[in-house]
Amino acid sequence: MKGLRELIVLSLERWDDVWRRNQLLIEALVADRSDLRVLFAEPPLAALRSFHGVRPPRPDLRGAPELPAVTVLQPVEWTPDRLSPFVPPVSGAAVRRFARRLGLEAPVLWVNNHSLARFALSTRWPLVYDVTDDWLLAEQARGKRRRARLDDELLMKHADAVTVCSPALAASRGARRPDVALIPNGVDLTHLTTPQRRPDDLGNGPVAVYVGTLHDERLDVQLACDLADELGDVRFVYVGPDSLKATSRQALSRRVNVRLIGPRPYALIPAYLQHADALIVPHVVSPFTESLDPIKAREYLAVGAPTVATPVAGFRGLGPQVRIATPHEFARELRSVLRFRGAPTPASDLWTWTAAGRAFGEILESLALLPRRASYRGARSS
Repeated sequence: MKGLRELIVLSLERWDDVWRRNQLLIEALVADRSDLRVLFAEPPLAALRSFHGVRPPRPDLRGAPELPAVTVLQPVEWTPDRLSPFVPPVSGAAVRRFARRLGLEAPVLWVNNHSLARFALSTRWPLVYDVTDDWLLAEQARGKRRRARLDDELLMKHADAVTVCSPALAASRGARRPDVALIPNGVDLTHLTTPQRRPDDLGNGPVAVYVGTLHDERLDVQLACDLADELGDVRFVYVGPDSLKATSRQALSRRVNVRLIGPRPYALIPAYLQHADALIVPHVVSPFTESLDPIKAREYLAVGAPTVATPVAGFRGLGPQVRIATPHEFARELRSVLRFRGAPTPASDLWTWTAAGRAFGEILESLALLPRRASYRGARSS
């Protein structure tokens, strides 16, 4: 008999219609466990930045229409970010309070948001630390990086299990803890290959499509601008949440053949991939991007459209469908792909979200059988 009945997720990302690793894994877990209940805690709302009226912001609890087993909580955090981790976050109190309200008595804690490390360790719930990006390698303020390092060290030392999504993370975290488990991201083949109509915002003529969050740590903005300048007859459509710096966004928006169309629901993503003349991955090559396991890599393969990518983790060695190009070679390779494009060649032998969910579920099941853990002595309950 399965032991996992209650799960609390401390997520780095919101629950919205742009589905990412957490939501896709939860969908797979729920599919295998009809009695599983999930409390999904989004990143806390920064109260001091959001309090502009008479009424202070309050925690928000709502259902997830796509998955009735999931309840979504947006906590409110009153502790200024600059004081963390030296002052305990108060948002954990809302997680604890709403867990009680929902009747979650013996949950397993899935920690993706490392900034809540001390709250997580204070709960005494069995916990898995799921590392999906190595933000210790990202460019950020010195104080923020120091706080992230302290939180990461706490979780690496005291979590009951640690999982990662990429070989690079398995190597870096595995050097500190030998029982780290590698669970790569997956793909939903049926979702990606069911035909959809061409989206109107792709326009006419040759179109190169990028799907994913736009972030300066990932997207090589200068390369993207150079591609637009050199291939003026090609429309470049970037689909995904925009987290770019203002200067980067302005540089791209000045190109008449570049469109930043923002996020699209996960349900519609196959349409953009299926109707692209080429798929592109103009990513920065850096230690940070080496730590990633891009979900788009398997999605691009599943659709089978020709792809040009810089030599980043997740895309190297994927076969003839994916051409690897340096920034200097990228425009030439993309021009060649567009000129000699053949029929799509979808790949079918891919690691799926079902398989990833079962592998992750086995770890959660083992934690559900553990007794309540000893509270970390340095963690102050909130």
